[in-house]
Amino acid sequence: MQIAEIIGRATSTVKHPSMNGWRTLIAQPLGISGQDDGEPLIVIDDLGSGLGDKVIITSDGKHVTEIMGTKATPVRWAVLGIAD
Repeated sequence: MQIAEIIGRATSTVKHPSMNGWRTLIAQPLGISGQDDGEPLIVIDDLGSGLGDKVIITSDGKHVTEIMGTKATPVRWAVLGIAD
């Protein structure tokens, strides 16, 4: 798990079938003092996160496959929660 800030949306006209209906956002991982920590990531979101929101993201494969309902997906990162 890592804290990240939502910095944009990602749209695609062609995508893997498992991603149909999922919102894809661009999340910038943040370090302990709030600075950027690595490159931005594409994440799926079903919680309604918006631009500028601080979120908790996860790369836990089990969580991703559970929320998507399939193991056959290229998705690696997902929003786990919105930070207060």
